[in-house]
Amino acid sequence: MRADRQHRRDTGPQPVDDPVDTAQPDDVPVDDEGAVRMTAVAPARVRKGRGIELVLLLFAVGIVTLAYCNVELAVNDALPPNLLVQVGWLLGVALAFHLVLRWRASYADPILLPLATLLNGLGLVMIHRLDLAHGRDLGSSLALRQLIWTAVSVVVALVVLVVLRDHRVLRRYTWTFGLGGFVLLLLPLAPGIGRAVNGSRIWIGLGPFTFQPGEIAKITLAIFFAAYLVTTRDALSVAGRKVLGLTLPRGRDLGPIVVVWLLSVGVLVFESDLGTSLLFFGIFVAMLYLATERISWIVIGLLLFCVGAYVAYLMFGHVQTRVLLWLHTFSPEALKASDQLAKGIMGMASGGMFGTGLGNGRPDITYFAESDFIFSSFGEELGLIGVFAILMLYVLFVERGLRTALGTRDGFGKLLAAGLSFSVALQCFVVVGGVTRVIPLTGLTLPFLSYGGSSLLANWTLVALLLRISDQARRPEPDPGVRPSSSSEETQVVKLR
Repeated sequence: MRADRQHRRDTGPQPVDDPVDTAQPDDVPVDDEGAVRMTAVAPARVRKGRGIELVLLLFAVGIVTLAYCNVELAVNDALPPNLLVQVGWLLGVALAFHLVLRWRASYADPILLPLATLLNGLGLVMIHRLDLAHGRDLGSSLALRQLIWTAVSVVVALVVLVVLRDHRVLRRYTWTFGLGGFVLLLLPLAPGIGRAVNGSRIWIGLGPFTFQPGEIAKITLAIFFAAYLVTTRDALSVAGRKVLGLTLPRGRDLGPIVVVWLLSVGVLVFESDLGTSLLFFGIFVAMLYLATERISWIVIGLLLFCVGAYVAYLMFGHVQTRVLLWLHTFSPEALKASDQLAKGIMGMASGGMFGTGLGNGRPDITYFAESDFIFSSFGEELGLIGVFAILMLYVLFVERGLRTALGTRDGFGKLLAAGLSFSVALQCFVVVGGVTRVIPLTGLTLPFLSYGGSSLLANWTLVALLLRISDQARRPEPDPGVRPSSSSEETQVVKLR
């Protein structure tokens, strides 16, 4: 027995970056299962990345400043008189977030905040450019409202970051988040406060203020899905029958995906909202695959979505209209129904490879150019190269989120970070795909870029959650292979393999 225990200690895992022999001495207590009781000490020095984050933030604000000046020079042939005020607001908001990260989440990912700041700033520039094109004064300026919403959203994100010290606390409220998410999805159907805009009933109104609760629902439901799937993934991973080389799940385990499918179809039917329905169901299927690693769930999800979409096409006129605009955009029937998509495509075509230049195009001709079609506005004035650069910013954002998921040590954090990242990726695909005729238009907004307070609030909260999870993922664990340096250190049990 003594020789066996000594063999386990000598063949245990060694830190690859430590040249010192860390094999345990003979007097370390070992139990019958080979577990060694060790104590935690101060971790090795790890670069937090806050300095890099600060440099990238200044670079992002600098790009936004140059774009803002470019718009004013092209339209008014002069620099904006309130340049320092506008830039100061954005810089102040970004620096405040940076300082809170140094205080509360010093190991958080250093790339996420600069990316979100740059995207948000570019959206402000384009909305301001459209304000100038429409002749809006300060009182009706959409850019000013968007800037105010940016400040409010950042404040809410900072509150989340300060109050939520550990993302695993969210798992205690699994069913609360689930119920809250479903209530938010169905809230626009409530009499008195529900509002229908452009045929979709996805808004609620309280006096002069309107809000889109579905944006917040995507976060609460992602939390619910992550907590639920961590608990049930063992049952959902059990193999059932094998059909055509594909291992299908057991029939009793199909309940969750059927329920979520029915709810997404209900959103499509009663709220006429194809975008939220697709986003809601897509997030669940993606997280279900990540939890179980079974391709059969993706196949089942795609089949259910196709069935639901086909039935909706046969039953509802607004779905048929969107399919008509998608397949026959320039036909007389489609142009009679709406020429919005046609104008957006022609605007991007006029931009070509390099664009007309900020302030030199006519993106204001397209309806809702500051919200649904802001991507086509950038395509016209920045060209193909410009929109590729914007898409790369989103790719980097999603990549950092997925990197956070890979580095997180708990299953709930992995699923939540991956689900939140995938929601951004899917939303970008749905919006850009609709504007470029890859898929039918859905009515979703492009994260951070499009005009809308509810979208900004949801996406900055999403950033706060990813930063909190990344702080936990990047924070170094105490080294279990070193002897204790003080009596107050926490004792841990480490399994030797």
